[in-house]
Amino acid sequence: MKIGVVKEIKDHEYRVAATPAGVEQLIKRGGHQVLVEGHAGEGSGLADSAYAEAGASTGLDVEAVWAEADLVLKVKEPLEPEWARMRPGQILFTYLHLAADRKLTDAVVGTGAHSFAYETLEVDHALPLLEPMSEVAGRLSIQAGAKYLERPAGGTGILLGGVPGVPPANVLVLGGGVVGTNAARMAAGLGANVSILDVNLKRLRYLDEILPPNCTTLYSTRMTLREELERADLVVGAVLIPGAAAPKLVLRGDLAIMKRGSVIVDVAVDQGGCIETVKATTHENPTYVVDEVVHYCVANMPGAVPRTSTFALTNATLPWVERLAAMGAARAVQESVPLALAANAIAGKLTCKAVAEAFDLDWTPAAELAGAIA
Repeated sequence: MKIGVVKEIKDHEYRVAATPAGVEQLIKRGGHQVLVEGHAGEGSGLADSAYAEAGASTGLDVEAVWAEADLVLKVKEPLEPEWARMRPGQILFTYLHLAADRKLTDAVVGTGAHSFAYETLEVDHALPLLEPMSEVAGRLSIQAGAKYLERPAGGTGILLGGVPGVPPANVLVLGGGVVGTNAARMAAGLGANVSILDVNLKRLRYLDEILPPNCTTLYSTRMTLREELERADLVVGAVLIPGAAAPKLVLRGDLAIMKRGSVIVDVAVDQGGCIETVKATTHENPTYVVDEVVHYCVANMPGAVPRTSTFALTNATLPWVERLAAMGAARAVQESVPLALAANAIAGKLTCKAVAEAFDLDWTPAAELAGAIA
């Protein structure tokens, strides 16, 4: 199979979907041909020459890679210039986050390509291809929050960890999953007072055991949430429903009880965000202010640390890329439950239930469309 690796075109997105080591493995172990767009890995410190040494065809222009590849590997969802390059029968493997964008959903389905999403590939109720980027984003959320709490950035001017004789910041984390756990651990390590909310008591008990003493676990109710919002300096949105739009936990009216200059970092923005006032921003213009609360809602946070993120992501994706390339789309949706769950659009049909429910659309289980796959 011809596998294409393209350069990301999203604003300040420097990750790449395959490393030279991964390319070498696909070629030598899988017998595939790999085509790499020129400069695709430079943002992550990976030169074309490294891909060439691994055996890839390198220095190709974007049109050539999309036109020749049977399987295209990306990091982020295809943007509008890329929709026209997708074709029926071609396989795309990337983060899609369709539930946050109806226009993107219609475009991806309309291409007729077989589109598989990293974020809905599920193994034993875990999301192994989302977890590494959730780890990065959770930790970055605290770095970003600490920066925008600084007065020149519009924040309250509080140091996250405080100093002797001066109390630290109060950090509220919404959601006890991978993002929330990493955010809480990072904030606690810097000395902040951390509250982490979730509705899963089993998860809260686990977090209570593993997190440091300056982390408090709380069962999430509207009353508890509002009490915590009132005292919070930094709020991290870390709620995830696999493949679906995130629920709106913090409403517009809730901002009125928050401190002037407090900061919201909504990591769930890729799935629409769990704060009602969020809208996706970019690394170029990362923040905006609503009701005197600073909002940081960059939709590709891990792209800011591409060296770490690329290797963390590709360590997780490579085994699944190998399987998808070896099996092809038809066998993948028939024989692999995780890859069938990863399939969001097959042969012009929507195949992800959560996305369908987000937009009240019809959907078809991917395995039922195996016969329609060219």
